[in-house]
Amino acid sequence: MHVVVVGSGIAGTSAALALARAGFGVSVHEAHPYSGADIGAFLTVAANGLLALRQIGVVPAAGFPLTSLRLTGSDGAEVAVSTLDGEFRCLRRAELCEALRAEAHRCGLPVEYGARFVGAEQDGDRVVARFADGREVAGDLLLGADGLNSAVRPFVDPVPKRYVGQQVFYGYADRAAPPHEPARIEMIRGSRSAFGYAVSPEGRTYWFSRLSAPPLDDGESAEAMRDRLLAALRPDATPAADIVAATGTVLATNAHDLVPTPRWRNGGMLLIGDAAHAASPATGQGASMAVEDAVVLAKALRDHGSLDGYERLRRPRVERNTARSAQLSAALAPDHAERPEEVERLGLRHADAPPDGDPAEWLDWNTELPRMV
Repeated sequence: MHVVVVGSGIAGTSAALALARAGFGVSVHEAHPYSGADIGAFLTVAANGLLALRQIGVVPAAGFPLTSLRLTGSDGAEVAVSTLDGEFRCLRRAELCEALRAEAHRCGLPVEYGARFVGAEQDGDRVVARFADGREVAGDLLLGADGLNSAVRPFVDPVPKRYVGQQVFYGYADRAAPPHEPARIEMIRGSRSAFGYAVSPEGRTYWFSRLSAPPLDDGESAEAMRDRLLAALRPDATPAADIVAATGTVLATNAHDLVPTPRWRNGGMLLIGDAAHAASPATGQGASMAVEDAVVLAKALRDHGSLDGYERLRRPRVERNTARSAQLSAALAPDHAERPEEVERLGLRHADAPPDGDPAEWLDWNTELPRMV
């Protein structure tokens, strides 16, 4: 079997590594030219994500561990402190992608940059992917691992992304000195926003803020966005506003998710990662779920030669995460009238499905994947 992977982000490169380890031929095609300059947002990889990464030979050295979480209110008072269940690691998205790409290079996997996917068609038992430069690449399986704005998804199921009612701001501050303890992530329940930060061993503050508001205006300047965020943070007795004020570059985006995609497959085309089941960022599980997808997909093909078990195992788990993220987002954005009904439907969709169980049971590379019937 040869698999054509579209997208060299977390999902795509993880899938390529897992499929190659399972003995399949793989080629990876990325629309953007390779660049290590984009530091991107930071993310947390939870214990399940780190376990999945180890199955494909990747142990991120970048970033720093997180072992506890503290929640404070808008008045600065401590609400709760808890120990995080299992391993967590905080790092920049670009650092995780670089670790994955380094392992792909070490394994000799072909990765083509500047290859913009424009179409696909089924040709008997094979699927042919077409790229903007006129090239065509045939394979037994075309894997759409190209994220929320997937170019492959319209050829499988054209489900549109939807705005979840939150603007997301993030950045890194070297001049801030907020209260913290090593390896602790601080979550602030602000009067108008959700804010989180963690301080690296080197003293750099990694932070994000989710603000309930209409979508960002493309014409708004970076300075205006910063001022608007500061106006939302300053009334609270927390360090959030000082952290943002001490940040050189404040980046912002709109938070989106996907309505549960009715179809992940169409003939020889399959969606994984955010292309199939993007959730709002509230649970912080996007990267971990993408790597889980990669490992379970490779094991499903290795152990049973079928995608049926993959989808039956993955869909309840990832859609539960989407539902939980939607619930958290809706709690912060109650004015978006479409959310409550959709959140309720998401919550009920897999209410009677069996619990996920221990990820180690189906992520461990040397254990056969359960046959889902």
